Amino acid sequence: MTKADLVSLLFERVGLPKAEAHSIVELVLNNIKDSLLAGEVVKISGFGTFQVRKKSARIGRNPRTKQEVEITPRKVVTFKASEQLKDMVEKTIAP
Repeated sequence: MTKADLVSLLFERVGLPKAEAHSIVELVLNNIKDSLLAGEVVKISGFGTFQVRKKSARIGRNPRTKQEVEITPRKVVTFKASEQLKDMVEKTIAP
């Protein structure tokens, strides 16, 4: 699913004009980005949690050459799905 798909869903299901639907999608995504940049945790009930984590420096290995390489410290965005979302996904995927 893309941002354009979200805009189309708002247009089709809610009946909002496409320009307004686009503005709403942009607003929501920008608020999530701003919160993460500020170091806040973003919890969306029934969906999951986005969080910025700091990863410390470590030694990694190039799988092709087996040469050790230092991996610099960095920040990464992580997502943890809620139990509700995990349960829904598990029930819809055939074993």
